[in-house]
Amino acid sequence: MTFYSPDTQTDQAQPVLPAHRAEDLTSGGRLAHIALGDQVYTLRITRAGKLILTK
Repeated sequence: MTFYSPDTQTDQAQPVLPAHRAEDLTSGGRLAHIALGDQVYTLRITRAGKLILTK
């Protein structure tokens, strides 16, 4: 999923930032590992529907 904003100079939509659904990252579960360099982070979806990212 990518969000777009209108470009007022060309009247065409330009991509802003990539967006990813947390449910897709966790494959429908509640946890996902995300690697950045040599570090691994855990993305957790809480029962309240909030996100927690821990190292």
